[in-house]
Amino acid sequence: MRIRLGPLSRISLSPVARISLGLVSLACCLLLTADLILGMLPDEATIARQIRKNSTENLAVQLAALAQNEDTDGIRRTLHAVVRDNPDVLSVAMRRATGEIAAETGNHERTWVRPTDNKSTLTSVVVPINTTAGAWGQVEVSYRAIAPQTLLGWLRYPSIILTLTMLTGGLLVFYLYLRRTLQHLDPKAAIPERIRSAFDALSEGVLVIDKQGYVMLTNTAFRALHPDARKDHTGKPVEEMEWLVSAVGNHSTTWPWERAMRTKTTVTGETYQIQRQDDRPIKVTVNCAPVVDDREGVRGCLITLDDLSLVEYMNQQLLDTVAQLELAKTQIEQRSRELKHLADHDQLTNALTRRAFLQKAQQIFLQAVDQSAKMTCIMVDIDHFKAINDGYGHLVGDQVIHRLALMLRENAGAQDLVCRYGGEEFCVLVRGDVEHARGIAENLRVIMETDCGPAVIPGGKLKVTASFGVASLESGAGTLAEVIKQADQALYLAKSAGRNRVCTYTEVTAKQGMHAAA
Repeated sequence: MRIRLGPLSRISLSPVARISLGLVSLACCLLLTADLILGMLPDEATIARQIRKNSTENLAVQLAALAQNEDTDGIRRTLHAVVRDNPDVLSVAMRRATGEIAAETGNHERTWVRPTDNKSTLTSVVVPINTTAGAWGQVEVSYRAIAPQTLLGWLRYPSIILTLTMLTGGLLVFYLYLRRTLQHLDPKAAIPERIRSAFDALSEGVLVIDKQGYVMLTNTAFRALHPDARKDHTGKPVEEMEWLVSAVGNHSTTWPWERAMRTKTTVTGETYQIQRQDDRPIKVTVNCAPVVDDREGVRGCLITLDDLSLVEYMNQQLLDTVAQLELAKTQIEQRSRELKHLADHDQLTNALTRRAFLQKAQQIFLQAVDQSAKMTCIMVDIDHFKAINDGYGHLVGDQVIHRLALMLRENAGAQDLVCRYGGEEFCVLVRGDVEHARGIAENLRVIMETDCGPAVIPGGKLKVTASFGVASLESGAGTLAEVIKQADQALYLAKSAGRNRVCTYTEVTAKQGMHAAA
């Protein structure tokens, strides 16, 4: 983007130089007019004519005296002295009344131009010589021309020297004086108030400078960026704004507005941080557009500074809110997992509840049926648990139940399910065949018999045993409920057979077959 000014003068001189040239020209015109009317300047030709006439008359007096005495040598010496001492004299001669030259110097015949009617001119002066004997003759003096005959001569001519001195010296004096004076004038007058009001309505800070870097305009938003910006910097160099210069860099070649004016291209989107002693620093985005005229000449630069503090604040608030939401989400998920764990696990034993067990066991059962995999169910019940509660109290009973659940979890596989099926009864779903499950059950039975009592009451006489019933899909169960029922029947057989033992469903079917045969 470029900002183009309206029609300007085609002269490439600066305004100060043009004004200075106009003032000098006006002064010269006034001086020449005054000379023309009032004759203020001396007439060099008139002065020269009077001087030459007087000099020649004085010379004629001296020569008349010498001619009276017929002092020929004195006449020659006098003539040579005149030519030698006066650079304007080309030649001098004494001509008798008869027309004969009595004495001469300076090659008089070549330089002398006889005036009309023998009247003196500016370059040919004639003075008669009279003695007591009468008219002796005349003195003829040939002078150089007053007007210069060469360019160098004209440059040395006093009037030309005066004119050139006034032009050059006056132009320099006027230029320096005006340049210094205009710096102290109010630059605000160059920009209409309606333009200032329009810039003040912008939310972005606006700074306008000329091509020398002097501030021409600042708007309200710009003055709010820094305490020092509230001062009136109009007409002052932009480098006096130390807070701005330090933000963009101390080298003028790196300033974005200098680059924009140097390259005649727009500089946009450069971000800087402005330090403020009385407040937190602010971040701004700087855009610079060169101001050019119709001849693509740079006249200044329009600089905008967009305060990103509100955006930064809103972004930070948004980040904080997102972080809080993430934390809340994490807490909710954690709480949800805890609630689900509480809902799916028994509080005393940390084993699965019957509802959670049946949901998960159903999936495992269907997967086993679909893949023809092996699955076994173990039902566990603590022997004579009511006697333990009655003899040792419910607290010890709870500890026995807790101990049994711990042993079940430690000996079951990572993918096996342990459930508190009800009261002191547990159900374990094992991935494997009936022999694998029976081995687990037998190992648990031994551990319960040897370790559970001493673990609950160290050094006491408490003895705890448990009975186990095992059933698998191999027994022909068509549903999960049938498998659990078969394991429960095997458990019932173990209890009726004397407790503290492991029975399988095949033993149940074998016993039923014996009863049927009998």
